[in-house]
Amino acid sequence: MSPSSSHRRAFLQNGSLYLLGAGVAASQASRLLADDAPRAVRFGLVTDLHYADKPSAGSRHYRETLAKFAEAAAQFEKDSPDFIVELGDLIDAADAVEVEQRYLARIQKEFAALPGDKHYVLGNHCVDMLTKEEFLDGVGQPQSHYAFDAGGCHFVVLDACFRSDGKAYGRKNSRWDDANLPAEQLEWLQADLEAASGPVVVFAHQRLDVETAHGVKNAAQARKVLEASGKVLAVFQGHSHKNDLKQINGIHYCVQRAMVEGSGAENSGYAMVDLIADGAIRIHGYREQQTRGWKMAR
Repeated sequence: MSPSSSHRRAFLQNGSLYLLGAGVAASQASRLLADDAPRAVRFGLVTDLHYADKPSAGSRHYRETLAKFAEAAAQFEKDSPDFIVELGDLIDAADAVEVEQRYLARIQKEFAALPGDKHYVLGNHCVDMLTKEEFLDGVGQPQSHYAFDAGGCHFVVLDACFRSDGKAYGRKNSRWDDANLPAEQLEWLQADLEAASGPVVVFAHQRLDVETAHGVKNAAQARKVLEASGKVLAVFQGHSHKNDLKQINGIHYCVQRAMVEGSGAENSGYAMVDLIADGAIRIHGYREQQTRGWKMAR
């Protein structure tokens, strides 16, 4: 069986969602999602791997992540992305620092072999026992929030792993449903977006589009910063483990499917994303990750 998703493919234009196979909308989506569409930059996306050498719990199959990720890695080699982003919860929690570090070293060995640059978004499970410094040292990334440019586009990595009182997650001091972007990071974000010269894509773990437990508590404040810039095309997120897509005030918020959910390769999920030269975004989903595409409103 091909790793390509068997789910319906979706097309979103000017805020309206269409499914492939639905008349005129299908032909529009087919043109948008065509492999020969000129692109500015391509990147791979994975999220919520929760790798751990421990028995499965409920729908989460921690040890199976290695085999699922091996398939994704082979696909990424074929797709040749410019870079790859891991949207958080790369590892699952442990009761000892050295155990969690072993989990991180094992899955990082696989990540390091991927093509192109790698970028890691901090998830709550990444810094459950480990400190942020320990996790970042383990993946070779200097900072937990930063920005970079590729293909004429600007990319922003956010870190919402802070409690309401401003304390950083780590050493079992946090709750998964108490995620916040500190004032200093929001100030940095505003300045960074003002200076950005191209269209912007944002990466986050906890969601910026909902007010539920899976959302960043000051998400509304963060959205105001994103909207005020007039430059943000999309926000890619993890954390809630299920495919989701919202458009809020012209910005698309796309939640990627967790790799850890379900047993067997067919229950994996990962994606390749193309930013098209005319401002469109194409997401090719594999396995349970939905394929999507949209054009920006003009």
